[in-house]
Amino acid sequence: MKTEWIQHTDPILLALYATLFTWGVTASGASMVFFFKSINKRVLNAMLGFAAGVMIAASFWSLLQPAIEMEEASGGVPWIPAVVGFLSGGLFLFIIDKTLPHLHMGLEIDKAEGRKTGWQRSVLLVLAITIHNIPEGLAVGVAFGALAGNATPEAIGGAIALAFGIGLQNFPEGAAVSIPLRRERFSRLKAFWYGQLSGIVEPIAGVLGAILVLMIKPLLPYALSFAAGAMIFVVIEELIPESQMGNETDISTIGAMIGFAVMMLLDVSLG
Repeated sequence: MKTEWIQHTDPILLALYATLFTWGVTASGASMVFFFKSINKRVLNAMLGFAAGVMIAASFWSLLQPAIEMEEASGGVPWIPAVVGFLSGGLFLFIIDKTLPHLHMGLEIDKAEGRKTGWQRSVLLVLAITIHNIPEGLAVGVAFGALAGNATPEAIGGAIALAFGIGLQNFPEGAAVSIPLRRERFSRLKAFWYGQLSGIVEPIAGVLGAILVLMIKPLLPYALSFAAGAMIFVVIEELIPESQMGNETDISTIGAMIGFAVMMLLDVSLG
C-alpha cells in the first residue's frame, strides 16, 4: 500500500516531504543545545566521521551505481555520465566554496574562506554547514525525481534509504552546529535557531533537483553523478579534516567506518 501511494504521488512532492524530513532531523539535533552546554571533542569528531562515512557510501550506492546502471540500460557508455557528472558536482561545490564566505569549526575568524566580508563569526560558522547541506538536499531530490520514470520497489527503496541515511547523519550535524554556538555567547534559543537554519537549504535544493530531473529526464544519470561529486567534495574538503582535528583521530575513523556500513546496509537492504 505504501509503495502504491508513492507510485501515484508527484515526485516533486515526494522530494519535498523527504527533504523536510531531513531538515526536521537537523532541527532535532540542534535541539540538543537545550540539554547540553558543550560537546566533547571526541564525540564531535565521531559524529563528523559518521556523517562522512554516510555521505561516502550514499555517493556510490545511492547515486553513482544507479547512474551507471541507467546509462548502461539505455545503451549509452556507462562511465561518461558518471565521470562528467561527478567532476561537475565537485566543480560546482568548489566554486561555491571559493565564493560564499564561511568558516569551518575550530578555526579563528581570520581563517574564513570565500569572499572577504564583515559578517559575524557565528554567521560564517552556520554558512559552512549550510554549504554542505546543498548536495545532500540535491541528492535526495534527484533520487525521488527519478521515480517519475522508474517507480519500481527497488528504486523507491533506494530513494527512501538515501533520505533516511542523510537524515540520520543530519542529527549529529545539527548538534555540531548549535552546541558550539553556545560558546559564541548565543542564547540556547538563538543557537537552536541557527542550527536548524543550516538545514533549510535541503528542501530548497531537493525540490530544485526533482524539477530539473523531470524537465530533462535524459540528464538523470548526470544529475545523480553530479550530486555524488558534490557530496564527495564536501567530505574531503570539510568533514574529514574537521573530524581529524586533535590528537585522537582514531575515533573519527571508527565513526566514518560505522557511518559507511550503516548507509551501505540501508541502501542494499531497502534498494
